[in-house]
Amino acid sequence: MELRHLRCFLAVAEELHFARAAERLHIEQSPLSRAIKDLEDELGTQLFSRTTRSTRLTRAGMLFLEHVPRVFAAIQQARDSVKAAANGFHGQLRVALSDCITPTCFSALLALCRQEEPEIEIRLSEVPLSQQVKGLHDDLYDVGFAQLDEVGDGLVAEAIWHDPLMVAVPARHPLLAYKRVPLDEVLRYPLALGDAHTCEGHARQIERALRQSRMEPLIAERVASFDLMVTLVSAGFALGLAGASQIAASREPSVVARPLAGGSHKLTTYLLRVGGEPSDALARFIERVYAVEPPYGKTSATRAKPDPLEEIES
Repeated sequence: MELRHLRCFLAVAEELHFARAAERLHIEQSPLSRAIKDLEDELGTQLFSRTTRSTRLTRAGMLFLEHVPRVFAAIQQARDSVKAAANGFHGQLRVALSDCITPTCFSALLALCRQEEPEIEIRLSEVPLSQQVKGLHDDLYDVGFAQLDEVGDGLVAEAIWHDPLMVAVPARHPLLAYKRVPLDEVLRYPLALGDAHTCEGHARQIERALRQSRMEPLIAERVASFDLMVTLVSAGFALGLAGASQIAASREPSVVARPLAGGSHKLTTYLLRVGGEPSDALARFIERVYAVEPPYGKTSATRAKPDPLEEIES
């Protein structure tokens, strides 16, 4: 089995069309078909079921597809490690990011890492949460950040930062009459919420907050990015729900943030890692994570947690 076999398989599996896969690989269709046939002979099973009208993965093909991308990810990481060594780095930390984590906190963390240990390269990957969890188990990442702590056995989730949950409102909106907006009042208007696949942890925390009301939310749009949410709010298409730091970082003048009434609505960011004793480099990295001071307070077992809404109003 050669890498070219895996590249051919991946192209056909993603396109589900031999002609389009061949065009994507810049080869003729006949050598592509031979490569797939050789791979199937090597594995002793059929990976694709082909008719004159369609191509689909067999059950064996679907199982094989779960593993092949990780082969290429491992190869890329090996290349990156070699390049890092050639550029003078003495080590590397592979960090996965999911759920649009607090931008202010993470930029401060990276600056601190660069200041205190510049010889350690930080490699970042933005991935869906399910891919982050799988990558941590498969040793593709050393550590991850997400907004969900339900990650199953074998991983540790540490609450590190929290951000007040705010409602993003267009300028001159009726809700701006409230200093703290009741959740029931928010739910009288359409909402733009994060997509449950691309922002899984964020979406789950928002849904948890919405369940505190008996009213059913009217979801105008599921968005894959916070920028699109802000765009929809700015246009008056919907309201948004996000962390105070996220809204502040957008610097959109036609969007105003208001805290929710009650004072207990927060978005928590978690550090995810494999259980057990971390490496020395990772342990130092985690220390820096806890050293970062979020603009609206922090979640830490060793530190007092100020009331973030009081800070906003002061």
